[in-house]
Amino acid sequence: MQVQPDRFLEDLHKLRSFGASGVGKGVVRPAFSEPDVAARAWLVNRLEAAGLAPHVDPAGNVFGLADGPSILLGSHSDTQPEGGWLDGALGVIAALEVARAAKEAGGPPVSVVNFQDEEGRFGALTGSSIYSGKTTLAEADAFTDVAGVSFGSARSSMAHLAGGVVPHTRFSGFIEMHIEQGSTLDESGEAIGVVTDIVGSRQLQVTLTGQQNHAGTTLMHQRNDAFQALSAFNTALNDRLRNIVTPRTVWTIGRVHLQPNAPSIVPGEVMFDVQWRDVDDDRLARMETLIRDIVGGVADEHGMTAEIVPIKALQPVPMDATLREALCAGAEAQASGKWREMPSGALHDASNMAGLMPSAMVFVPSINGISHDFAEDTNEADLVTGLRVLADAVSRLS
Repeated sequence: MQVQPDRFLEDLHKLRSFGASGVGKGVVRPAFSEPDVAARAWLVNRLEAAGLAPHVDPAGNVFGLADGPSILLGSHSDTQPEGGWLDGALGVIAALEVARAAKEAGGPPVSVVNFQDEEGRFGALTGSSIYSGKTTLAEADAFTDVAGVSFGSARSSMAHLAGGVVPHTRFSGFIEMHIEQGSTLDESGEAIGVVTDIVGSRQLQVTLTGQQNHAGTTLMHQRNDAFQALSAFNTALNDRLRNIVTPRTVWTIGRVHLQPNAPSIVPGEVMFDVQWRDVDDDRLARMETLIRDIVGGVADEHGMTAEIVPIKALQPVPMDATLREALCAGAEAQASGKWREMPSGALHDASNMAGLMPSAMVFVPSINGISHDFAEDTNEADLVTGLRVLADAVSRLS
């Protein structure tokens, strides 16, 4: 199997042209947007030209099917509202090139998939969640974006291309190539990361309610200030998690609503989300116990009432040992001494696919660890190394 880097890079840059932002290499291609549908129609033609049978399922997932049983490679091509050119797209075009090279070499059979709405316009990992059976199409159709558009309405833009569901039994496994979206490989000067696990995550929505009051006349000792309670919670959280977490455990308060959010009013209520991620499910559970305890303590100390609503809980997902072994062997052959095994701190379609078939992932570096931003980029030499590792692993698995 001889991959062709120039052909691979040409297709990757062509895909970037669908929804190009005009700022650097940035791309604006949300799921089912006009650029997204156009990109998927273009991919259908490229798959057909590569000798694969193109197929679009009801969720908008695009497949390029080899004859008979095959390994499945791919990722997604939809982007964040302000996204980079490689997040997801790299895995789709790398899959296309490996499948094309395999076809030209007379085997092994390789199929390609481009999942829909991985980035969460309607819900996280929507296309692969539907394909893997975690979400029904009917359930997904009711999902809405921030503008109130439903998934069911949006997917009608591809209805003329859609057929039935591809049986997962025709695939022996799934491998997803992706940019790291973090700084580990870039900082270490390494070219490849073979993923051991995809982290699990938990999220709680917390509401602390005190007393709204006049900011000038309410003395400090008289206040039941919701923001002060939030500040105390954050300080306690960072301090008390030290004895539980590892250097790769992360936690975030990324959304805060303060009521009434006015400069001359002591805020009476704050609603915020706490999310945390780790590869160990027991650690995730211990963190939740601690977080709930801190909320209760802060509420008592500041004269607040507290409400806690679980938002989501995703289990950590280990990658398949056989596929990992092939990727490790490929990494050593193509980037000897410049690769590592590592967990993924971000969620990916492979986490859904792992419940359906053996699944694995391989990373290439992200320059300065930047992703979900127009500045996202990777050196083209590293992109080609990742392509060669993927092709090497597929050859070994055959």
